[in-house]
Amino acid sequence: MLNRPAKKNAATNQMWIELLETFRDISGRADDRAVIITGAGGEFCSGADLWAAPGDGPPRHHLSAMRQITEVALSLHRMPQPTIAKVRGVAVGAGCNLAFGCDLVVASETARFSEIFSRRGLSLDFGGSWVLPRRVGLHIAKELAFFGDIVDAAEAKELGLVNRVLPDADLDAFVAGWAARLVASPPIAIAQSKRMLNNSMNVTMEEALDDEGAAQTVNFGTKDTPEAIMAFMEKREPNFKGR
Repeated sequence: MLNRPAKKNAATNQMWIELLETFRDISGRADDRAVIITGAGGEFCSGADLWAAPGDGPPRHHLSAMRQITEVALSLHRMPQPTIAKVRGVAVGAGCNLAFGCDLVVASETARFSEIFSRRGLSLDFGGSWVLPRRVGLHIAKELAFFGDIVDAAEAKELGLVNRVLPDADLDAFVAGWAARLVASPPIAIAQSKRMLNNSMNVTMEEALDDEGAAQTVNFGTKDTPEAIMAFMEKREPNFKGR
Protein backbone atom coordinates (compact mmCIF):
# COMPACT_ATOMS: atom_id res chain seq x y z
CA MET A 1 0.00 0.00 0.00
CA LEU A 2 1.22 3.48 -0.85
CA ASN A 3 1.06 5.24 2.49
CA ARG A 4 1.43 9.01 2.33
CA PRO A 5 -2.20 10.08 2.58
CA ALA A 6 -1.50 13.70 3.52
CA LYS A 7 -0.02 14.14 0.01
CA LYS A 8 -2.49 11.84 -1.75
CA ASN A 9 0.28 9.24 -1.77
CA ALA A 10 2.55 11.28 -4.03
CA ALA A 11 5.71 9.22 -4.44
CA THR A 12 9.02 10.47 -3.06
CA ASN A 13 12.44 9.16 -4.02
CA GLN A 14 12.42 6.94 -0.92
CA MET A 15 9.01 5.53 -1.86
CA TRP A 16 10.30 4.56 -5.33
CA ILE A 17 13.22 2.78 -3.67
CA GLU A 18 10.88 0.92 -1.34
CA LEU A 19 8.50 0.00 -4.17
CA LEU A 20 11.37 -1.42 -6.20
CA GLU A 21 12.60 -3.47 -3.25
CA THR A 22 9.07 -4.71 -2.54
CA PHE A 23 8.32 -5.71 -6.15
CA ARG A 24 11.63 -7.55 -6.48
CA ASP A 25 11.11 -9.31 -3.17
CA ILE A 26 7.58 -10.44 -4.05
CA SER A 27 8.70 -11.67 -7.48
CA GLY A 28 10.94 -14.25 -5.82
CA ARG A 29 8.35 -15.58 -3.38
CA ALA A 30 6.62 -18.71 -4.61
CA ASP A 31 4.02 -18.50 -1.84
CA ASP A 32 2.84 -15.02 -2.91
CA ARG A 33 0.39 -15.78 -5.71
CA ALA A 34 -1.40 -12.45 -6.20
CA VAL A 35 -0.56 -8.81 -5.49
CA ILE A 36 -2.95 -5.96 -4.71
CA ILE A 37 -1.64 -2.41 -5.09
CA THR A 38 -3.62 0.40 -3.51
CA GLY A 39 -3.25 3.69 -1.65
CA ALA A 40 -4.03 4.89 1.85
CA GLY A 41 -6.58 7.50 2.85
CA GLY A 42 -9.06 7.03 0.03
CA GLU A 43 -6.61 8.01 -2.73
CA PHE A 44 -4.48 5.84 -5.03
CA CYS A 45 -1.47 7.96 -6.04
CA SER A 46 -1.10 11.54 -7.23
CA GLY A 47 2.12 10.72 -9.07
CA ALA A 48 5.70 11.62 -8.29
CA ASP A 49 6.14 14.39 -5.74
CA LEU A 50 7.94 16.99 -7.88
CA TRP A 51 8.32 19.30 -4.88
CA ALA A 52 9.70 16.79 -2.40
CA ALA A 53 13.11 17.46 -0.90
CA PRO A 54 15.78 15.56 -2.87
CA GLY A 55 17.38 14.10 0.27
CA ASP A 56 21.02 13.85 1.25
CA GLY A 57 23.92 13.64 -1.17
CA PRO A 58 24.82 15.48 -4.37
CA PRO A 59 22.10 16.45 -6.88
CA ARG A 60 21.17 13.59 -9.20
CA HIS A 61 21.06 13.87 -12.97
CA HIS A 62 17.44 13.76 -14.19
CA LEU A 63 18.16 10.74 -16.38
CA SER A 64 19.58 8.86 -13.40
CA ALA A 65 16.49 9.67 -11.34
CA MET A 66 14.24 8.55 -14.16
CA ARG A 67 16.07 5.24 -14.48
CA GLN A 68 15.10 4.48 -10.91
CA ILE A 69 11.42 5.01 -11.76
CA THR A 70 11.96 2.92 -14.89
CA GLU A 71 13.22 0.04 -12.76
CA VAL A 72 10.07 0.21 -10.63
CA ALA A 73 7.84 0.05 -13.71
CA LEU A 74 9.82 -2.85 -15.16
CA SER A 75 9.72 -4.75 -11.87
CA LEU A 76 5.95 -4.41 -11.80
CA HIS A 77 5.68 -5.52 -15.42
CA ARG A 78 8.01 -8.52 -14.97
CA MET A 79 6.45 -9.76 -11.75
CA PRO A 80 5.29 -13.34 -12.45
CA GLN A 81 2.35 -13.01 -10.08
CA PRO A 82 -0.87 -11.40 -11.32
CA THR A 83 -1.33 -7.84 -10.03
CA ILE A 84 -4.52 -5.94 -9.23
CA ALA A 85 -4.73 -2.17 -8.88
CA LYS A 86 -7.45 -1.24 -6.39
CA VAL A 87 -8.16 2.41 -7.15
CA ARG A 88 -9.98 4.94 -5.04
CA GLY A 89 -9.68 8.68 -5.57
CA VAL A 90 -6.94 10.11 -7.75
CA ALA A 91 -4.56 8.13 -9.92
CA VAL A 92 -2.62 10.68 -11.93
CA GLY A 93 0.75 10.93 -13.64
CA ALA A 94 3.05 8.10 -12.60
CA GLY A 95 0.28 6.98 -10.24
CA CYS A 96 -2.06 6.61 -13.20
CA ASN A 97 0.44 4.43 -15.05
CA LEU A 98 1.21 2.49 -11.87
CA ALA A 99 -2.46 1.47 -11.93
CA PHE A 100 -2.61 0.80 -15.68
CA GLY A 101 0.64 -1.18 -15.45
CA CYS A 102 -1.12 -3.76 -13.29
CA ASP A 103 -2.67 -6.80 -14.91
CA LEU A 104 -6.15 -5.93 -13.65
CA VAL A 105 -7.61 -2.57 -12.62
CA VAL A 106 -10.66 -2.34 -10.35
CA ALA A 107 -11.91 1.15 -9.60
CA SER A 108 -14.32 2.71 -7.16
CA GLU A 109 -16.90 5.09 -8.57
CA THR A 110 -14.83 7.82 -6.87
CA ALA A 111 -11.73 7.07 -8.97
CA ARG A 112 -10.29 9.72 -11.28
CA PHE A 113 -7.45 9.17 -13.74
CA SER A 114 -5.21 11.59 -15.59
CA GLU A 115 -2.05 11.43 -17.71
CA ILE A 116 -1.38 14.86 -16.27
CA PHE A 117 2.22 15.11 -17.52
CA SER A 118 1.66 17.66 -20.30
CA ARG A 119 0.03 20.05 -17.82
CA ARG A 120 3.24 19.93 -15.79
CA GLY A 121 5.53 20.49 -18.79
CA LEU A 122 6.42 16.80 -18.90
CA SER A 123 6.01 13.81 -21.20
CA LEU A 124 4.69 10.37 -20.32
CA ASP A 125 6.64 8.16 -17.94
CA PHE A 126 6.26 5.01 -15.81
CA GLY A 127 5.54 3.03 -18.96
CA GLY A 128 2.59 5.13 -20.10
CA SER A 129 3.84 5.35 -23.69
CA TRP A 130 3.84 1.52 -23.84
CA VAL A 131 0.76 0.69 -21.77
CA LEU A 132 -1.74 3.25 -23.08
CA PRO A 133 -1.75 2.27 -26.77
CA ARG A 134 -2.16 -1.35 -25.78
CA ARG A 135 -5.15 -0.57 -23.60
CA VAL A 136 -7.01 2.01 -25.69
CA GLY A 137 -5.36 2.25 -29.11
CA LEU A 138 -3.02 4.88 -30.48
CA HIS A 139 -5.41 7.78 -31.10
CA ILE A 140 -7.12 7.66 -27.71
CA ALA A 141 -3.70 7.26 -26.07
CA LYS A 142 -2.58 10.46 -27.78
CA GLU A 143 -5.70 12.29 -26.64
CA LEU A 144 -5.10 11.24 -23.05
CA ALA A 145 -1.41 12.20 -23.25
CA PHE A 146 -1.73 15.49 -25.11
CA PHE A 147 -4.54 17.01 -23.04
CA GLY A 148 -4.04 15.39 -19.64
CA ASP A 149 -7.76 15.61 -18.92
CA ILE A 150 -9.33 14.05 -15.84
CA VAL A 151 -11.16 10.83 -16.73
CA ASP A 152 -13.75 9.58 -14.26
CA ALA A 153 -14.26 5.92 -13.47
CA ALA A 154 -17.21 5.45 -15.81
CA GLU A 155 -15.35 6.92 -18.79
CA ALA A 156 -12.24 4.90 -17.91
CA LYS A 157 -14.34 1.74 -18.03
CA GLU A 158 -15.85 2.76 -21.38
CA LEU A 159 -12.37 3.37 -22.83
CA GLY A 160 -11.11 0.01 -21.62
CA LEU A 161 -8.69 1.44 -19.06
CA VAL A 162 -10.21 -0.46 -16.15
CA ASN A 163 -11.79 -3.90 -15.78
CA ARG A 164 -14.52 -3.09 -13.28
CA VAL A 165 -16.13 -0.03 -11.64
CA LEU A 166 -17.91 -0.61 -8.34
CA PRO A 167 -19.59 1.36 -5.57
CA ASP A 168 -16.94 2.30 -3.05
CA ALA A 169 -18.51 0.11 -0.36
CA ASP A 170 -18.18 -2.97 -2.60
CA LEU A 171 -14.61 -2.40 -3.79
CA ASP A 172 -12.66 -4.18 -1.04
CA ALA A 173 -14.78 -7.33 -1.07
CA PHE A 174 -14.70 -7.60 -4.85
CA VAL A 175 -10.92 -7.22 -5.10
CA ALA A 176 -10.44 -9.66 -2.23
CA GLY A 177 -12.60 -12.15 -4.11
CA TRP A 178 -10.61 -11.79 -7.31
CA ALA A 179 -7.35 -12.10 -5.35
CA ALA A 180 -8.62 -15.28 -3.66
CA ARG A 181 -9.45 -16.80 -7.04
CA LEU A 182 -5.99 -15.94 -8.34
CA VAL A 183 -4.34 -17.41 -5.24
CA ALA A 184 -6.22 -20.64 -5.89
CA SER A 185 -5.11 -20.72 -9.55
CA PRO A 186 -2.10 -22.66 -10.91
CA PRO A 187 0.76 -20.16 -10.46
CA ILE A 188 3.10 -21.52 -13.12
CA ALA A 189 0.38 -21.59 -15.77
CA ILE A 190 -0.85 -18.09 -14.82
CA ALA A 191 2.71 -16.68 -14.91
CA GLN A 192 3.25 -18.12 -18.38
CA SER A 193 -0.06 -16.76 -19.68
CA LYS A 194 0.85 -13.34 -18.27
CA ARG A 195 4.25 -13.40 -19.96
CA MET A 196 2.82 -14.42 -23.33
CA LEU A 197 0.06 -11.82 -23.21
CA ASN A 198 2.56 -9.10 -22.28
CA ASN A 199 4.66 -10.12 -25.31
CA SER A 200 1.72 -10.63 -27.67
CA MET A 201 2.16 -7.44 -29.69
CA ASN A 202 5.87 -8.04 -30.17
CA VAL A 203 5.74 -11.50 -31.77
CA THR A 204 4.34 -13.10 -34.89
CA MET A 205 1.48 -15.60 -34.79
CA GLU A 206 3.99 -18.40 -35.42
CA GLU A 207 6.18 -17.23 -32.54
CA ALA A 208 3.13 -16.98 -30.26
CA LEU A 209 2.10 -20.52 -31.09
CA ASP A 210 5.63 -21.76 -30.45
CA ASP A 211 5.57 -20.01 -27.06
CA GLU A 212 2.21 -21.61 -26.26
CA GLY A 213 3.55 -25.04 -27.11
CA ALA A 214 6.59 -24.56 -24.91
CA ALA A 215 4.43 -23.25 -22.06
CA GLN A 216 2.07 -26.21 -22.24
CA THR A 217 5.03 -28.59 -22.22
CA VAL A 218 6.19 -26.95 -19.00
CA ASN A 219 2.68 -27.23 -17.52
CA PHE A 220 2.43 -30.94 -18.30
CA GLY A 221 5.72 -31.40 -16.49
CA THR A 222 4.29 -30.00 -13.25
CA LYS A 223 2.02 -31.67 -10.71
CA ASP A 224 -0.64 -29.00 -11.18
CA THR A 225 -1.98 -30.17 -14.54
CA PRO A 226 -2.57 -33.79 -13.40
CA GLU A 227 -4.12 -32.36 -10.21
CA ALA A 228 -6.55 -30.27 -12.29
CA ILE A 229 -7.55 -33.30 -14.35
CA MET A 230 -7.99 -35.49 -11.26
CA ALA A 231 -10.02 -32.78 -9.50
CA PHE A 232 -12.32 -32.52 -12.51
CA MET A 233 -12.87 -36.28 -12.52
CA GLU A 234 -13.47 -36.34 -8.76
CA LYS A 235 -15.76 -33.29 -8.91
CA ARG A 236 -13.78 -31.24 -6.42
CA GLU A 237 -11.73 -28.05 -6.44
CA PRO A 238 -8.06 -28.54 -7.40
CA ASN A 239 -5.26 -27.84 -4.95
CA PHE A 240 -2.45 -26.27 -6.96
CA LYS A 241 1.05 -26.32 -5.52
CA GLY A 242 3.04 -24.41 -8.13
CA ARG A 243 5.46 -27.22 -8.83
